[in-house]
Amino acid sequence: MLGPIAIMPSAPVLVPELAGAATEAAELRTAVLAAAAALPPRWVAFGDGADAIYQPDSAGTFAGFGADVAVRLSPGAVRPADLPLCALIAGWVRGQTQPHAEAVVHAHTDPGAAFAAGRRVRDEIDQADEPIGVLIVADGANTLTAAAPGGHHPADVEQQRMLDDALAGGDATALTGLGAQIVGRAGFAALAGLAGGPARSVTQLYRDAPYGVGYFVGVWRP
Repeated sequence: MLGPIAIMPSAPVLVPELAGAATEAAELRTAVLAAAAALPPRWVAFGDGADAIYQPDSAGTFAGFGADVAVRLSPGAVRPADLPLCALIAGWVRGQTQPHAEAVVHAHTDPGAAFAAGRRVRDEIDQADEPIGVLIVADGANTLTAAAPGGHHPADVEQQRMLDDALAGGDATALTGLGAQIVGRAGFAALAGLAGGPARSVTQLYRDAPYGVGYFVGVWRP
């Protein structure tokens, strides 16, 4: 059965060793850890990256982002893997909030393939007797301020507002067909495919763009 769905960004600044004492990062981190804590002991995660599935025995590190912080997708994971950022974030929040949990991570670059994967995984989850949580690791637009990593495109602010409203309102349908300015559109497409309809309730924990990138954190109850 489908459990809660946690939504969070793929932001390396969540990891203290990569962010230092930045106030913005601390607030975002608190929200992310609260969202992950709502998940049951088994997770399926979706995010952006080269098309691949990473099993619970996978382990990786944030060394490529500036600090050798090790993460695992399950307590006993020992198989080294070149994990994409979405899987690193999934492993990090797992270790911080539910160290006994295990996660399978699906990474996609194409929103259509991600949507189909979300539907397929939902069918599998519906056959399970125990609740399985879902973690969506995805960013919004990265062009929202002059300091944004994708450059500054003021017109994208409205696209970000529409995305945030859809996430806050549990509107799965609005998450399909997102524009290329939404960095994590594959992850959001997977959410649309998996949810299959509007969320029963939504808890919004964070909504801002502190680094010029749209970040939303919340929990959907299907």
